[in-house]
This record gives sequence, C-alpha cells and structure tokens, in this order.
Amino acid sequence: MNDELPLLEPETQARSRVLSVTQLNRDIHDLLEESFASVWVEGEISDPRTFPSGHTYFTLKDAESQISSVLFKGAASAMKFELTHGLLVVARGRVSTYMKRGQYQLIVTSVQPKAQGSLQLAFEQLKAKLLAEGLFEESRKKPIPTFPERIGIVTSLQGAAVRDMLNVLNRRFKGLHIRIYPVAVQGDEAPPQIAEAIADFNRHCDDTDVLLVGRGGGSLEDLWAFNTEIVARAIAASKIPIISCVGHETDVTIADFVADLRAPTPSAAAELVVRNKEEVLDHLRGLRDRLPTGLLHLVRRYDERLRYVSQSPWLLSPRRLFEESARRIDELTGKLFQSLDQTVRHAEKDLKLQNEKLAALSPVSCLSRGYAIVFKEPEGRAVRSSKGVKPKDKLRVRVHEGEFGAVVEDLT
Repeated sequence: MNDELPLLEPETQARSRVLSVTQLNRDIHDLLEESFASVWVEGEISDPRTFPSGHTYFTLKDAESQISSVLFKGAASAMKFELTHGLLVVARGRVSTYMKRGQYQLIVTSVQPKAQGSLQLAFEQLKAKLLAEGLFEESRKKPIPTFPERIGIVTSLQGAAVRDMLNVLNRRFKGLHIRIYPVAVQGDEAPPQIAEAIADFNRHCDDTDVLLVGRGGGSLEDLWAFNTEIVARAIAASKIPIISCVGHETDVTIADFVADLRAPTPSAAAELVVRNKEEVLDHLRGLRDRLPTGLLHLVRRYDERLRYVSQSPWLLSPRRLFEESARRIDELTGKLFQSLDQTVRHAEKDLKLQNEKLAALSPVSCLSRGYAIVFKEPEGRAVRSSKGVKPKDKLRVRVHEGEFGAVVEDLT
C-alpha cells in the first residue's frame, strides 16, 4: 500500500498547501482581527469572573447564541460600574482568537449598560453595597457640635464654594479657627485626594470639631468623586463629624448618605455648622435681662410656700407627728398580748383533751378495771393465747397495782 501523498497536477499543487495547526490558527486570527476590528455587540452578561490580574472573563449571550469575552485590566479601570450576572449591555471591542486553543473571543474595550447610563448604574450598585454594610445607618452617625471652634474644610481653592463658605462663616461668627485642606474635586485624581485629606485631618488635626466636605454644582460627571467608594469609606471611618455639601440642593451623592449630616449646598453647610453670633448674643442678652425678674419670681414663690408650711399644725406642734403613731403602737401591742393569751389557753385546752384521749386508749387504763397482762418468762412476751404456753411455764402477771409470778399447771 502506498502511504505517500497522491500526486497532484501542477496547478492543483499550486492552489493547495498543507498548513500546520498553528499556521491555520494564525491565519484565522489575522482574518478575524482584520474583519472585525471594531464591533458593537448587544447581549447579556453571564458568569463574570475577575482574576487577581484585574482581567474579567465573562460570556456575552442572547436567546440563541453566546460568545466568550474578556475585559482586560486597562479597559476595566476606566469603567465606573461593575459587570454583574444578567446585566444587559452594549459592548464594544474586536473579535480575536486565543491561538493556543483555537478559540475565538470578543476582546471588550468598553461597556455601556443598555437600560441606564453607566454612571447611574455605578451609583446604584455602590449605594446598594454600602447600604447592605450598614454605612447609612443613623445609629452610627455622630452629632454635630452646637458651638464648634475649629472647623475644617475639604474642597478646591479654585471654585466659588470655598469663598461662599468662608464668607458665611465670617459673617455669622467671627473669630473661628478655620482649617482648609485644598484638593481636586473632579477628575481621576480627586477621590484619592479627598480621602487622604479626611484621613490627614483625623491623624494630625484630631482636635477639629467638624469637617465640611464638598464642592459647588456641576454635572453628574463633575460630582462623581463624591460617588466613589474610597471617599465614602473615608467619611465613614472619620472620627471627626462630617457635613457633606456637594453641588446644588437637587444633587444627591453617596457622600451625603454616609456623612453625619447632609447640607444641600456649601453655603448651607456653613450656615448649619455655626449659629449667627449676633442672634446668640441677643438671646443671651434676653436671658440676662429676664434673670432678675425670674429670680425675684422664684424667691417669692418659695417665700409663699415657706409661709404656708410654717403655719402647718405639724410644725407648730411637732409632737403631733408621732402621737398618733404612738397610740397606734400601744393599741397593736395590747391586741398582740390578748391574742397570745387566747392562743395559750386554747393550746392548754387542746393538750388536756388529747391527754384524755390518749389515756382512754392506753392499755394501762384497762388494768384499773380488773384486767391483767400475762408475760411468758424469760422472753417477756405477752401471752395472747393458751396455745402459747405449756405446763410448768413460768409467767409474770401485771395488774393495776403491781405484778406477781405464776406457773402453768393445767391447760384443760
């Protein structure tokens, strides 16, 4: 049998070449990379798994088919939300192959949720996560001091927010000790800077009474630093009470839920943290003016009570306080002795009655009526029947007054 390849015509040989598996996989790889260099694919995320490398592998599927997909670490770091099982998305990427296994896959470069925006989805995911951990519980929130002396501010020096806060604080209560920690409030560098500023206040300025953390208004993207997990956990870990003041009144961030108090705007935070000094002074002046009148009224009221009490018959004759009690004690003492006497008489009568009953039942009392008790000697047993003795047995007979001996002579 000829194992060699069959001879082909020259033209057929030119058109055909034998490929290795690697060559075939490489050709398919190049073809797919060229033909599907950038595609948008809609589908449902299934079984996402993120490895320590930071790469996430998952399956993108619809009702009839599926494709293996991978989101590498570089692309994943730019995403605001997490890939979760069952999430409907539109993914952008290129089709390629894993040449070693000859498997094709979608290399994802970006993902957008189908039902809602990526930022809103990320917001809801983080909110649900921190809520489950208890970071929004009212029981863990710290009270805001009524009259803080040292106030910390974490915000940007470039925006209007810091100027608004300083103006309000100085207008409402001059002389406060204000510490400002400048940070970026938007962009990728903002979250770690804000978190570090809060931590530094707690480490190095722990005598700060309260912290104001926030910025002025902007879009959801502009305010995003205050919707990040690193900032939320820094606020939760702070031992210094924190007032969040981000954006406008309608803006709500994750920082607002975690903070000890939420202010609708930076200016409102400054108004909440300190009272108006003049209003406080006016209140104190009013108290001072009312103090003499109040004291006079108090003295008069106690004077009237003292006069009333001083006329009390109990104070005029203190003996009355215990006379009634003394009479009551004597009365109870008399009743006690009377009761004891009656109890003794009853006990003696009952004892006599019991003795009489006992005497009536005693066998000794029968002897006084002519009966006798016969004991067999030497055992000393009472004789109950003639069968218990025989002739010449010695007996002892007890009568009412004494006893004597006897001998059995005849049993007939």
